[in-house]
Amino acid sequence: MKIAKSLVGLAMIAFLAGCATSGNERLKDHTQSSISHQITEGKTNKNEVTAALGQPTTISFTDSGGEVWTYRHARATPQARNFIPFARLVSSATDVKTKELVIMFDKNGVVSRYTMRETEQVVKSGLAH
Repeated sequence: MKIAKSLVGLAMIAFLAGCATSGNERLKDHTQSSISHQITEGKTNKNEVTAALGQPTTISFTDSGGEVWTYRHARATPQARNFIPFARLVSSATDVKTKELVIMFDKNGVVSRYTMRETEQVVKSGLAH
């Protein structure tokens, strides 16, 4: 009975601890395919991109006078071993999924190029990772 209560307690902690996200929330559900349906090189303009994705995470400028908008989204999910008492001091890990969309606009504010990438990695910490 004690073991069952402990397992239920750990499950509740894991559920309540949940995930952490940062960046542009609209990007989280997009894929390369869904973005290609919303952005067309040589056609889509800044207003249309903003309407579809909101404000970019960062804006930079090219030497030729164009703009580069970058959208980012990251989701971190702790691994189950993080919830084992005292084990976290020795080793913990978090699964991190990131998405980054980079859009280049010409001088007229029209998309000239864009690229999207998705990465998955495990971030480890502790004495024995």
